[in-house]
Amino acid sequence: MRLFKRVIGRKLPLLAALLCFQQVQAAELIDRVVAVVNDDIVLQSELDNRTQLVLDQIRAQGSQAPREGVLRNQVLERLIMDHIQLQIAKRQGIRVSDQELNAALQNIADKNNLTLAQFREALIAEGRDYAQVREQIREEILLARVQQANVNRRISVSQQEIDNYLASDQASSNVEYLLSNILIALPQSASPDIIQRAQEEADALYQQLSDGAEFKELAVANSDASNALNGGELGWRAENELPSELAGAIRSLQAGQVSKPIRTPAGFHILQVRDKRGDQQALVEQTKVSHILISPNEIRSPSQARQLADDLYRRLQDGQPFAELARQYSDDPGSGSQGGELGWTQAGQMVPEFEQVMNTTAKGQISTPFESRFGWHILKVEDRRTQDFSDEMRETTARNAIRKRKYSEEFDNWMREIRSEAYIDRKDLN
Repeated sequence: MRLFKRVIGRKLPLLAALLCFQQVQAAELIDRVVAVVNDDIVLQSELDNRTQLVLDQIRAQGSQAPREGVLRNQVLERLIMDHIQLQIAKRQGIRVSDQELNAALQNIADKNNLTLAQFREALIAEGRDYAQVREQIREEILLARVQQANVNRRISVSQQEIDNYLASDQASSNVEYLLSNILIALPQSASPDIIQRAQEEADALYQQLSDGAEFKELAVANSDASNALNGGELGWRAENELPSELAGAIRSLQAGQVSKPIRTPAGFHILQVRDKRGDQQALVEQTKVSHILISPNEIRSPSQARQLADDLYRRLQDGQPFAELARQYSDDPGSGSQGGELGWTQAGQMVPEFEQVMNTTAKGQISTPFESRFGWHILKVEDRRTQDFSDEMRETTARNAIRKRKYSEEFDNWMREIRSEAYIDRKDLN
């Protein structure tokens, strides 16, 4: 079809145009169009491949797949939404470079304790096309990127919202829930009849769940949420990141229980609490540390950097002041002028090599030289403490929680808007 579009854009002789038209007719006998999405199309082969992939995933999870027609309709709807978002990404110039894609593939391989070559061989052994898998992962990264770019720009958090949050019970809650959801979506400006039908559908699903139906299976077959084909899985969500209507509805639920349908602007939600954790004071282990950094440079080779670090360590052992040597020799301009002081640090702020040595060095002691990607370090642990969240950290936590809560709401709104604005022509799948 795309070849046809490119060719007929030129002024062809009548015979050539007829031949091209016949080729397109022959191609459509093999691979027909199942949906038109703006100026793009979804082909039968694309729908077949994605349906089989989803079916394999459902079976691998040990779940019962819905009827073929129901599953294909759900998959087609997802493909339509993917095409709309990919078109937006193209218009906005959002891309995923080969370098970024290779890094993502390497990360997947690492998580499976494989090299990239072994990961490729494993996919081929499963009958998967490695080139197709690469492009599928590129597309998934691209979709996430366009979603974040467009939804985040719709979100703002005011100081008044932060103050209200900190004054509420949410600020002191550290409860997290492992959730799944089913969404029966409502269009914008839905009529009373549409709302009533959605309510009845949600009530019927809740009754099926109460009678013992599997949540995953109902989510795959019925949910309008973007995670429907994953069985409605939302992952771990902090209570203070959820919209207030949803947080209130699940607060009293225990693991395995399901909420009654909850009305929000996006539609009717049914939530399943699969697990629950937290509900305790959050404390942070902090270390006050100083360091001296010796880095290789144009006039100092790596071996010379190591030699200088060893020499400074011996001088420290002989009693020379740490701060004095840091001011004179450290290649970290920020801390060097302060006698090597880095202040109070906590997990995640330093590179792994630094954190490992810092955590195993006793208070008041100086470490032996060790190497990171920045060069050779010598550190001194000045003090340790267990600190409750400071006002600044609590405010940052509040801002992040409000943004995450708003993101969930605005994501649903944005998805409804882009679908309503698109030209979509779904073909009969029978």
